[in-house]
Amino acid sequence: MKPIEINDSNFEEEVMKSTAPVLIDFWAVWCGPCRAIAPIVEQLAAEYDGKLKVGKLDVDHSPDLAVRFGVRSIPTLLLFKNGQVVDTIIGAVQKNVIVQKITPYV
Repeated sequence: MKPIEINDSNFEEEVMKSTAPVLIDFWAVWCGPCRAIAPIVEQLAAEYDGKLKVGKLDVDHSPDLAVRFGVRSIPTLLLFKNGQVVDTIIGAVQKNVIVQKITPYV
């Protein structure tokens, strides 16, 4: 399973109404650290398929959502459960850091 593209038009359905926890990678094409963390996000999408929904949100295409959730630097990963942000990870971190954060919710 690959990460799904999250944007203004599908955010409500894919994230806010999701019954599964959702991990969203706020990123941009021009961001080097975002490219560095991208393979980890893809691995997590495959490894947690069925337990965790993983998405990528391009802040250049959906800036209002980045502002709405206070994303000031990228990459930022937000973990949602029942439509609420339950954890935040800022920066290009190691996979084990992300796994530690998501484990209580999956």
